[in-house]
Amino acid sequence: MHRLLLTSALLLISLCDRPKPSGPPVFDGARAYDLLVQQCGFGPRTPGSAGHRAALDFLTVELGKWADSVEEDPFTYRDAKVDTVVSLTNVKGVFNAQAAERILLCAHWDTRPYADQDPDPAKRNQPILGANDGASGVAVLLEVARVLRQIPPVKGADIVFFDGEDYGRGIGGDVSDYFLGARRFAAVNKGKYAPRMGILLDMIGDRDLTIYYEGYSNRTYPDHVARVWQAAAALGYRQFIPQQKYFIQDDHIPLMEAGIPCIDLIDFDYPPWHTVADTPDRCSPQGLKAVGDVVLKVVYEL
Repeated sequence: MHRLLLTSALLLISLCDRPKPSGPPVFDGARAYDLLVQQCGFGPRTPGSAGHRAALDFLTVELGKWADSVEEDPFTYRDAKVDTVVSLTNVKGVFNAQAAERILLCAHWDTRPYADQDPDPAKRNQPILGANDGASGVAVLLEVARVLRQIPPVKGADIVFFDGEDYGRGIGGDVSDYFLGARRFAAVNKGKYAPRMGILLDMIGDRDLTIYYEGYSNRTYPDHVARVWQAAAALGYRQFIPQQKYFIQDDHIPLMEAGIPCIDLIDFDYPPWHTVADTPDRCSPQGLKAVGDVVLKVVYEL
């Protein structure tokens, strides 16, 4: 069941009277990087860990500073492979709740329980810190939230942090135990939630950032992909490469299957992926700012 954490403040000025901003306000890449580092300071954010609990508190407090309201959606997942029940929580921040037209911005906040791609076999059962794969998308969206509070968008915006994206073991290519929070969100909102578009951020903090068209996104929502890359080009960000390179299973897939439009922004050319070397020094404020600026331009011009 959803739990409302913060109620909307009374609006003194009608939302429809809000002026359109003349341009995107300033996204602070250094602040976003600090938010990334703060998450990593909790240690791995694997479900059931102390770091996971601390990160959940951090998310609700930080998002609550800027959103009109924040909701937690706690749920459980039964892992039959190891006969255990995992407690998970999605977190949602709402901006301009009265607006019928909306945009979804999302990222996963959990980290992988095992560094199964680490070059050292002795480390493959260790949890990853997830600076890029876990903290980067959240950091960008928390900074986006601050900007949206300063200059509210004409359209409504929903920021959702998914839990349990990276829980899965991937045995034999089975992805049924991945994307748990996105699957939950899709099941709860299927047929009831229809944003104009959605943007998923995953692994977008790489200090050598390159983001290509993700194949499923480009095949299903080419106009949405084009909108994002046009925004990047207009801002002069060459980190966004206008070519398709990978088809990636990620949180956007359950949303697509539920009829909720969402495209994936992901830099999959990241050697520390699923290793213990996924640490803050592999990320940069500049990459976070590039993604944040592009996301804000899309939001304000939607």
